[in-house]
Amino acid sequence: MATYLETVDLEHLAIANTRESLTCEVRRGLIARPRELSAWMFYDAEGSRLFERITMLPEYYPTRTERAILTENADEIVAAAHGDRSSPLRVVELGAGTASKTCIVLEAALRISDDVTFVPVDVCSNSLELACQNVACRLPEVRIEPVVGNYVTHPLELEPFFGTTLALYIGTSIGNFAPEEARLILRDLRAQLQAGDALLLGTDMVKDEATLLAAYDDSEGITAAFNLNILHRLNREVGANFNPARFRHCALWNSAESRIEMHLESTEAQDVVIEGAGLDLHFMPCETIHTENSYKFTDEDIRGLLSEAGFQNRGTWKDRRDWYSLTLACLR
Repeated sequence: MATYLETVDLEHLAIANTRESLTCEVRRGLIARPRELSAWMFYDAEGSRLFERITMLPEYYPTRTERAILTENADEIVAAAHGDRSSPLRVVELGAGTASKTCIVLEAALRISDDVTFVPVDVCSNSLELACQNVACRLPEVRIEPVVGNYVTHPLELEPFFGTTLALYIGTSIGNFAPEEARLILRDLRAQLQAGDALLLGTDMVKDEATLLAAYDDSEGITAAFNLNILHRLNREVGANFNPARFRHCALWNSAESRIEMHLESTEAQDVVIEGAGLDLHFMPCETIHTENSYKFTDEDIRGLLSEAGFQNRGTWKDRRDWYSLTLACLR
């Protein structure tokens, strides 16, 4: 039977950990010029629900492409990561979400080890609860130790483990961060690993602009709702009075930076008060809040990122179109 770490109170920890971080990020990002907010702020309960819908859209290729790669290659990936099959295996996932794809990895892990622990880490307690339920229902043999936390603002601290750790950072999450931020996240993760451990990194590859833009500005408007939900969240949790109807979702391809950018554009001159952060803001028409980057990679980019973070490539798995890559890396 799957077991949970009984001391973790998901809802209580979520409230305690995010309110202060939200307030600090609002003050930092909305005073700045140009205005910006960090992408982790998307993932409250509603934002996580909307993102799950995005992953099922026909335009949004990354999730189904990554799932297909894992389905075809999970056994080979896990075997390459877990050299000593007699030792316990811990799978730690940053930004676990609902862990729908992770079960493919955990199933492969159970085929080579009878002692598997899953440590899902996520800033959203609702998603984390779903992840635990999904894994517990499908794989009751797996021990589950959930962690509510923002690994961006508070680097992950793993408990000592006498076995092999396979860290998962899949789902294109690394692409949400500027190169220097991505290196820092991976360096922080590396500091928690030991010789023999490994990282499986998911990266979306550079491709034609039309395909990229469609993935971030779908015809049903789900991505627009996801982007605008950040304003609803600030209204609920930080005492803001944004009128989301006065902003519109914008997605663009920045070829110089090799990234999709998402913005919220003010459609008129307007004033916004954020009581919880002590801010009175004025927006001009067409002024934007930069809410997300999604960097797209080349093979050289991936090698450089991993090397600078202290990892070396152990293996790469791609789809037939080279649209998406999963890279297994070990410590240098």
